[in-house]
Amino acid sequence: MSAAATELPALPLSWAPRRNRLVLLPASAVLIVVFVGMALLLPASWQLNDRIMLTLLGLVFSGVGLMLARPRVDADADGVTVVNFVRTRRLHWAEIVRVNLRQGDPWVTLDLTDGTSLAAVGIQPGGGHEQAVRAARGLRDLAEAHGVTGEPATTA
Repeated sequence: MSAAATELPALPLSWAPRRNRLVLLPASAVLIVVFVGMALLLPASWQLNDRIMLTLLGLVFSGVGLMLARPRVDADADGVTVVNFVRTRRLHWAEIVRVNLRQGDPWVTLDLTDGTSLAAVGIQPGGGHEQAVRAARGLRDLAEAHGVTGEPATTA
């Protein structure tokens, strides 16, 4: 094995925007507590359906917060699992042609063998540019080492 192969990140590995989760998970819990509390403490003149709708509104707001906290990228020996806001996609290493994180990009994009690109929202500069660059390089190195496409992946 080459020297580059010995420096690969240890698998399994997971990348996620931790600051987002640190804010969104407690905020989602607080939203539920506040809206349910408001529904319970409203004056008696409020009807039951108003209280139910207020509770449901809190659940919807909390659900949006949980959805925004969801993105991550998990890498293991078989491939990568990209968990974005709504969808999850499992990729084999051979499907990844290139890992991109260009200046100004909101997150990493993966160029795939089928000619499409996939956003990997779990790796984003919003939580720290240098951290995102290290994560993108680590993912690139893993894709190059485990992939069979023979094409080099790049991070700019």
